[in-house]
Amino acid sequence: MDAGAASNLAAIRDRIARAQARFGPPPAAVTLVAVSKTFPAEAIEPFLAAGQRVFGENRVQEAKDKWPGLRQLYPDIELHLIGPLQTNKAREAVALFDVIETVDREKLASILAAEMARAGRILPCFVQVNIGLEEQKAGIAPAETVAFVELCRSVHGLDIVGLMCIPPDGVPPGPYFAHLATLGRAAGVAQLSMGMSGDFEIGIAMGATHVRVGSALFGHRPPVATGF
Repeated sequence: MDAGAASNLAAIRDRIARAQARFGPPPAAVTLVAVSKTFPAEAIEPFLAAGQRVFGENRVQEAKDKWPGLRQLYPDIELHLIGPLQTNKAREAVALFDVIETVDREKLASILAAEMARAGRILPCFVQVNIGLEEQKAGIAPAETVAFVELCRSVHGLDIVGLMCIPPDGVPPGPYFAHLATLGRAAGVAQLSMGMSGDFEIGIAMGATHVRVGSALFGHRPPVATGF
């Protein structure tokens, strides 16, 4: 077992536990999503050996290249898609991933539903909310979130279990996380994916059930290869 990976993983789990103890319920449990995007299989395997099983990837092609082999060794992996999904990649995404965190438009919801039906899989999904109304970011506008969740459920039959957001850079994230929690209650979802390496404890304070941690676990990211 790689001592560095085990140490980093233990440190993040300890910080999560301390945040839960400090801020109290909800949630009763917080899932650590280890963001392994851009890291090769050999960098991920030490974390698998240390017991981590939930991972997040941004790109379908990258996941397709490295996760099938890792699944053969660790069949209980739970893989989350946490990056934007093009509709022409929906079929591959449904085959590869266990959770889709980035449902952000009706066309994608419709195609995902069709691909899940074709594959005989029902994947839990999160609706991505553009919580800061930033032009460069994907996501449903906050004011449209509750109606969109209902549309995804009632019209397309998706299993919408939660909301996900990325707050704006350079400003305190707490108000944005609190807003997402309010939207989650209004939409009737139990899960909130919010908080990354620099702010996951604040996310937990505001009710996160999932935190997406990359650099605090894996360190500096290698350059992204072209073609993904």
